[in-house]
Amino acid sequence: QVQLVESGGGLVQAGGSLRLSCAASGIIYGVDSMGWYRQAPGKQRELVASITSGGITNYADPRNRKGRFTISRDNAKNTVYLQMNSLSSEDTAVYYCNAVSLNRYYWGQGTQVTVSS
Repeated sequence: QVQLVESGGGLVQAGGSLRLSCAASGIIYGVDSMGWYRQAPGKQRELVASITSGGITNYADPRNRKGRFTISRDNAKNTVYLQMNSLSSEDTAVYYCNAVSLNRYYWGQGTQVTVSS
């Protein structure tokens, strides 16, 4: 059974940092890309960042390429991380971990990130 278990969400003040983690298990044929999506109240789920097994990263918002968000991955552990700095209220959302294997998408249960101003 495939499981993606997220951790690291919570309440943080504006300007603060959080680090999200997601461990994938039960994926037999290996994990291709992993990523983080988020869904704010009343909005559609959107990509935050993704990373391939070879370490190629993609950030949906170009502003996040400059170090505000950093995605990384431990292939041996099938774990992906998202370091988030300089958080603002606009980052408040449920963050979902995603793993892709053989063109199948797997999702975590989501972790709430709330940024207070």
